Amino acid sequence: NNNFGLSNTATALICITDINDNPPELTVRTFSGEVPENKVNVVVTNLTVVDKDQPHSPNWNAVYRIVSGDPSGHFTIRTNPITNEGMLTVVKPVDFEMNRAFMLTVVVSNQAHLASGIQSSLQSTAGVTISVQDVNEPPVFPVNPKMIRFEEGVPAGTTLTVFSAQDPDHFIQQTVRYSKLSDPANWLKINRTNGQITTMALLDRESMYVKNNMYEATFLAFDNGSPQASGTGTLQIYLIDVNDNAPVLIPREAQICEHSRPNSKINITASDTDADPNVGPFVFELPTFPASIRRNWTISRLNGDYAQLRLRISYLEAGVYEIPVIVSDSGNPPLSNRSTIRIKVCPCDNNGDCSATGAVAAAGLGTGAIIAILICIIILLSIVLLFVVWMKRREKERQAKPLLIDPEDDVRDNILKYDEEGGGEEDQDYDLSQLQQPESLDHIITKPTGVRRVDERPVVAESQYPVRSNLPHPGDIGDFINDGLRAADNDPTAPPYDSLLVFDYEGSGSTAGSVSSLNSTSTGDQDYDYLNDWGPRFKKLADMYGGGDDD
Repeated sequence: NNNFGLSNTATALICITDINDNPPELTVRTFSGEVPENKVNVVVTNLTVVDKDQPHSPNWNAVYRIVSGDPSGHFTIRTNPITNEGMLTVVKPVDFEMNRAFMLTVVVSNQAHLASGIQSSLQSTAGVTISVQDVNEPPVFPVNPKMIRFEEGVPAGTTLTVFSAQDPDHFIQQTVRYSKLSDPANWLKINRTNGQITTMALLDRESMYVKNNMYEATFLAFDNGSPQASGTGTLQIYLIDVNDNAPVLIPREAQICEHSRPNSKINITASDTDADPNVGPFVFELPTFPASIRRNWTISRLNGDYAQLRLRISYLEAGVYEIPVIVSDSGNPPLSNRSTIRIKVCPCDNNGDCSATGAVAAAGLGTGAIIAILICIIILLSIVLLFVVWMKRREKERQAKPLLIDPEDDVRDNILKYDEEGGGEEDQDYDLSQLQQPESLDHIITKPTGVRRVDERPVVAESQYPVRSNLPHPGDIGDFINDGLRAADNDPTAPPYDSLLVFDYEGSGSTAGSVSSLNSTSTGDQDYDYLNDWGPRFKKLADMYGGGDDD
């Protein structure tokens, strides 16, 4: 249409920003809660609030303040960032005996100030009533730790003090009792009902349990409530020193040259476990008895704590000398102690050092001790020498013993081969001396190994029965037997029964039987000629009893 101009449409977006035109309002006018006494960080109650402004913005976030009712600052209010509630919390312990209840006035506001012209609502203020719950509290020592002063050495049974506790629960009638919790030296005891402390032993300031003159013990006070509550108290005892320890000489050992030299002196001092003024300056002196002490030695004072001990004479024989010295302290009254210093006097070189020559004397060995040690060594060596000589003599006597023993001591027995038949009585005459001294037979000519005396070969073939080997058994006894056998075989004067006889198997039909069954029924002369009829196997027996010739 040519009668009108051009036109168009558009959309406008208008953002409305929130202002704090709605004050926060507490949901109720009065809140209440309760808290046990002596508890902290406990939420007593939650304060709820309503705010119509934009949530989670400064215009909505609540800020709580306690404006009255808590002058000591026992409580505080923290804001819950999610719910915007106020959490009333105990930050200092409350005491039921002092405040049974608290009446607080709480005001709530926003982080942002209210818009111009907007007034705070009456519902932004509320009251909070807090009740305190009574609990059983432990007894309390009014003075803790408690320090007292006493001189050391007070006798057992002395009353030191009354260490009592009080029960803070005034509205409950309870009884307090006492016991000992810690007493390192076990010096003290406490009355169970009234807390009176007495000693059980002497109090010693020099004890290892006393530190810087102070001794500490811990005691326990407990009531009869339910549940039972207890408290601890520390008693400190300051021990005043008395002069009850004599000084002790230092050092206890020293060394000096036997010839008096300008540097032949010993510096001495003393140690005292007491405290000032019961210690130095010390007084050093030599005793009047024995007289040789003051005649040979002298003491000169250097200062209050040190003195010098030196030789009075120009020469003193090397050795070890024990010199008594009397040391006194400065206590009131002073205490003295007779101490002994062990001095080693020895020869010295040009530098005044103890030489190797005097090492024995410096080690504390006198002439008498050295002589005694040498005598003991000589006696021990003599005993060892006599024992060796006696053993050598016994060895020579044993080797010199004759090969053939006396006939009266000749003991004979059977030498049996248990795997063979026959044999027996003739082996009883074997010379046992061959077993006793086999080494003395080396000079005798031996015949070849394996030669045996056999009177007659058996009728049955020898291969049907095992023949015992003539090789000696391993070991010394086998050698002894074979040496004796060879000696007997080569001795022309030896009777036939000294030979080793080997009996073969006689067969199951032997008419002779065993020679061991032969016996005599009378003591008179008998005729043994019938033995010749028994065959060649009994030829030796027939020759012995029948009067035949020996081979």
